[in-house]
Amino acid sequence: MKTDIEIAQDATMIPIKDVALAYGINEDDLELYGKYKAKLSDELWDQVKDRPDGKLVLVTAINPTPAGEGKTTTTVGLGQAFGKMGKKAMIALREPSLGPCFGIKGGAAGGGYAQVVPMEDLNLHFTGDFHAITSANNLLSALLDNHIHQGNALEIDTRQILWKRCLDMNDRALRNVVVGIGSKADGFVREDHFVITVASEIMAILCLADDMNDLKERLGKIIVAYNYAGDPVTASQLHAVGAMAALLKDALKPNLIQTLEHTAAIVHGGPFANIAHGCNSVRATKTALKLSDIVVTEAGFGADLGAEKFMDIKCRKAGLKPDAIVLVATVRALKYNGGVAKDQLKVENLTALEKGIVNLEKHIENMQKYKVPVIVTLNSFVTDTEAEYQFIKHFCEKKGCEFALSRVWENGGEGGRELAHKVLSTLDNKKSNFTLLYPDDMGLKDKITTVASEIYGAKGVTYAPAAMRALKKIEEMGFGNLPVCMAKTQYSLSDDQTKLGRPQEFDINVRDAYVSAGAGFVVVITGAIMTMPGLPKKPAADKIDVNNNGVITGLF
Repeated sequence: MKTDIEIAQDATMIPIKDVALAYGINEDDLELYGKYKAKLSDELWDQVKDRPDGKLVLVTAINPTPAGEGKTTTTVGLGQAFGKMGKKAMIALREPSLGPCFGIKGGAAGGGYAQVVPMEDLNLHFTGDFHAITSANNLLSALLDNHIHQGNALEIDTRQILWKRCLDMNDRALRNVVVGIGSKADGFVREDHFVITVASEIMAILCLADDMNDLKERLGKIIVAYNYAGDPVTASQLHAVGAMAALLKDALKPNLIQTLEHTAAIVHGGPFANIAHGCNSVRATKTALKLSDIVVTEAGFGADLGAEKFMDIKCRKAGLKPDAIVLVATVRALKYNGGVAKDQLKVENLTALEKGIVNLEKHIENMQKYKVPVIVTLNSFVTDTEAEYQFIKHFCEKKGCEFALSRVWENGGEGGRELAHKVLSTLDNKKSNFTLLYPDDMGLKDKITTVASEIYGAKGVTYAPAAMRALKKIEEMGFGNLPVCMAKTQYSLSDDQTKLGRPQEFDINVRDAYVSAGAGFVVVITGAIMTMPGLPKKPAADKIDVNNNGVITGLF
């Protein structure tokens, strides 16, 4: 079997202007980045903004395991399946980060015969959006340090600087650094920190902004530090907004590429779901809804992270309402949750499946709390057995869910027909009564408790002293009405990644919190979550290479 990158490189792409034309997008509304990728112009939005919205389908998953789930693969394959059936469908995805690309995960463009292309471009630099976000973030850091060096007219307390530099790479050595070392001319010596670009507030702002005016307003609200009186100092006070916005001018525009079967894919923005809000940009989703009858989008990691944030942050802020949810699992992943070792997952084991399916059960229950119809799909593997399929099918039907097998990795859109039929039937026959998990006026600690108990299944929440102080100050500053963005491990419903299945009788441990005033949410850090990941012992970068003809290998 060919690797993902070999399949992608063997594919015949069509010019992106021809992909766009099938959706009524003229070449004048494209800003071309070569033949196969383009940005959508601001003028296009003005042309389509008054059209009725298509249907919005969210793809999410159980907690990720080493066995793999295939959420992006399912998203792409479902979009391709709709195309096979003559439906005008479009996909809306996040852009991959270089961190996991060179770290553990590898590339992120789908897999097998359900991919978006050009795969190498998407995973490596793409249209430069992440570089623009990194530059804008670090410009703000430079202006902050320069302000202090030039006399500190705002009386910034250098012991209370919140803003961190960023880099789109997994680099643990940059988590805690000291800047300004050297002579007096080299700046004020202080402790500093780096986060990965996808955890930068500017990434979140870009993904939630409606337009340039909204972007600039949000950038101005960023709290970079506190002054000696304990009052917040913002990016607007540092006169940083205009220059930052200039760097982000093109990055604000959504990107258009295609699947292996030429379905249009808008790929824009990429906040991580474990340390940020995990959704592609509002502009991308809203544009796709105006250009197609069905939009298939995804949220990062498991439903306890990405889907919860899609609902309680993105939909809350953007006024979006999903019409259906596709919840992805695999037989192998459920057996892994049931305690089966990775090298034994190919063997039929109904006892382990029954034990591990509680993870899927909890995610089904969580999604149903939002009053949106749920379809469970299993990514099919050749080692799966009919008895395992039937067990899961009956389980899902008892929980009030539709069920479908997906074979898109092997067969592309054709392998997604069963799932597509189930989704279409759900859209036609079941009404979504989308509701949020909690109201805006609920206190921050009550919001945290609601997410922890209702979504994670925790019996309680504990707070470190630093977290208590931070939450108190955030509410005193008037930000208590914002939603919470939980920073938590993706591997477990709890904040302990070793607790698989459906953990019981556990507490969520809140270590710290801070307000992302520009993005419009409060980040709550739990457990041992890091905002700057490190590389594994054998990083994916070890296998990546390029030959004399410019052909890249080993990307996935």
